[in-house]
Amino acid sequence: MQLFAGSSHPALATALAEALGATQGKIELKTFSCGEQYVKFGESVRGKDVYILQTATRNPDQDLMQLFLMCQAAKLSFAESVHVIVPYFPYARQDRVAEPREPISAKLAAHLLERSGADHVITLDLHSSQIQGFFSIPVDALEARTIFADYFRKKKLKNPVIVAPDVGGAKRTKKFADLLGADLAILHKTRPEHQKSEIVEVVGNIEGRTCILFDDMIDTAGSLLSAKRALEQRGASGEIYAAATHAILSGNAEKNLKEAGFTEIVVTDSVPVDHSIAKMTVLPIAPLLARVVTHIERRESVTEIYEN
Repeated sequence: MQLFAGSSHPALATALAEALGATQGKIELKTFSCGEQYVKFGESVRGKDVYILQTATRNPDQDLMQLFLMCQAAKLSFAESVHVIVPYFPYARQDRVAEPREPISAKLAAHLLERSGADHVITLDLHSSQIQGFFSIPVDALEARTIFADYFRKKKLKNPVIVAPDVGGAKRTKKFADLLGADLAILHKTRPEHQKSEIVEVVGNIEGRTCILFDDMIDTAGSLLSAKRALEQRGASGEIYAAATHAILSGNAEKNLKEAGFTEIVVTDSVPVDHSIAKMTVLPIAPLLARVVTHIERRESVTEIYEN
């Protein structure tokens, strides 16, 4: 196998290569003055299993276009197979027609990735599981809950309750709660407009307990701020943690997180993280990705990683 990386997350690419005991393949990536992107593999990929790492950042369109070009270049260079590792899949929140005359952007991104030459996709904590159905190629939709569970077990928190940010995230949160042997609570929220939310009710016993808000991403952190206030108003104890896989941190995220005053904010390095945010802990995903790639290369079950 050969591992190549786009320009979105050099630190993760280096960590993954080290975890695999591999060397990153040579690839030329540049942007012309007109804004068009250019890709060229610096070594032969003929007959090889090619793995391409490219996550989504705050420039998702650029990241996607670069990924499409890398996939096509690999196929046109006679690669045996193209495995795409996209820890944070872009446009995942636009997975349905929520209002009239909207596109299903996640589905379009999936189709374009297939058409560019991808044979297999490895991703982490999709915003909604139905996105797997947008692909006609195999998708390994990994989950980071084991990474978070290992971290929080070491804290030995007293009487914790895991809080789902909404009904849609309840299933993911329940799996995490089961790993910790903790209770589950669910927030009921409404969205009056894009990137704004209001907490209507909290379902579950949180009074006097340590809470862990568990979500797939932190974008502007407006929802987290509202959730933190709602938990405090309903009697949660002083310790309230926020845990999320993808730390996008756009817009007023830093301001909202500072105002929320969480005991700790725990994220992964699925996207490049701004380490200037106080009380933020970043957990590495390279070991998990390396185990998955190794299992794939050995033709072994990826499911076993979660069962052992």
